[in-house]
Amino acid sequence: MKNSTKYVITRFAMCVMAVTFVTGNAFADGKVYAKTLNSTAWVLAKTGGETSSGTGVLVNAEKKLLITNFHVVGDARATVIFFPETKDGKPIVERSHYLKNVKKLGIRGRVLGVDRKRDLALVELDRLPGNAVAIPLAKDTIGPGEDVQSIGNPGSTDALWVFTSGTVRSVYQKQFRTGVGEHDFLVVETQSPINSGDSGGPVVNNDGELVAISQAISPKARLVSYSVDVSELKEFLDSPWKPAPLPIVDVLDKTELKFTKHETGHFEVLFDQKDNDKQSVFVTKEVEYFERADVRKVWALAATLKEAPGLETVMKLLQQSARTKIGAWTVEKAENGDFLVIYCCKVDATATPGALKSTMEYVAKLTSVTKKDLIPAASSKSAADTLDAWLGN
Repeated sequence: MKNSTKYVITRFAMCVMAVTFVTGNAFADGKVYAKTLNSTAWVLAKTGGETSSGTGVLVNAEKKLLITNFHVVGDARATVIFFPETKDGKPIVERSHYLKNVKKLGIRGRVLGVDRKRDLALVELDRLPGNAVAIPLAKDTIGPGEDVQSIGNPGSTDALWVFTSGTVRSVYQKQFRTGVGEHDFLVVETQSPINSGDSGGPVVNNDGELVAISQAISPKARLVSYSVDVSELKEFLDSPWKPAPLPIVDVLDKTELKFTKHETGHFEVLFDQKDNDKQSVFVTKEVEYFERADVRKVWALAATLKEAPGLETVMKLLQQSARTKIGAWTVEKAENGDFLVIYCCKVDATATPGALKSTMEYVAKLTSVTKKDLIPAASSKSAADTLDAWLGN
């Protein structure tokens, strides 16, 4: 009987300890949430005619700097930022409240720079609300087995500033591709669910220090999320901020050139040439990049040949490429077997509208002048006949 009583008392004590432990953890998580909340923002950006929604975190209150993911802002260079408003000491989390009071609560943000490789973007805010505070950055990278908490604004719910907790699974260098390009950064892999809209939000340790930025979920595993380690964020902040490329439509508008959008999404400008001739020049819709270099492709189709160009023509093309100031000639084979003679160059995607206009004018003039000399009239047909085939590639 004594042994039975002792067993019951022991089990009771263990249950009390377990309840105390869970309650303690919940209390600690609540303190971390409250500490992190006023550093976390809801980010809205309009790109490609659609509004993108995500999360951001204030990293410098003095300079009013906020970090989010590049894929949250995309090509947008202006954002609307909301910090949580409180009522009776509690945050108002209803999404509709902020949309109804956008003029009062919305803060304009300007995208200063981007790092596609790390999927990071830096936003400068016009102002800060009185309760906004910059988040402290963790000194070191977090390790496997440690607890993490995050705040985000998932599109799957009507609530904002949603709390999630989890555990670090691993930390490692990861190279992978998403819809916005190729990435290569130190990943904090966690066992914690994040959703669309959580991207760009803070991932913190038990002390409320920023250890990572929420980035993506694994498409092949349940409850596995990827975040950008704080060391990558520090390197981005300490490096020269590369200006973010403007959307191509905005740049073309400022050139005052008349342009049309092709069904493939690329943009065409018709330039008047001598003898009432017109030369089409295209600029691609997307930005190509390698690490910190962002470029746009500008090109013109000189002719379409039924047969591969002969040695004499190829030599002329090579010589012309060597003499031109920018760009070069290229010959590509279309799916139908035709050979496309194209003049192509690449221009810095952060170049001014004037620089893009000059580049396109140069491509038009060079293509128009040299195609008559390089391509025998009898062996070519109108470039317009096969533009669509090449544009779709």
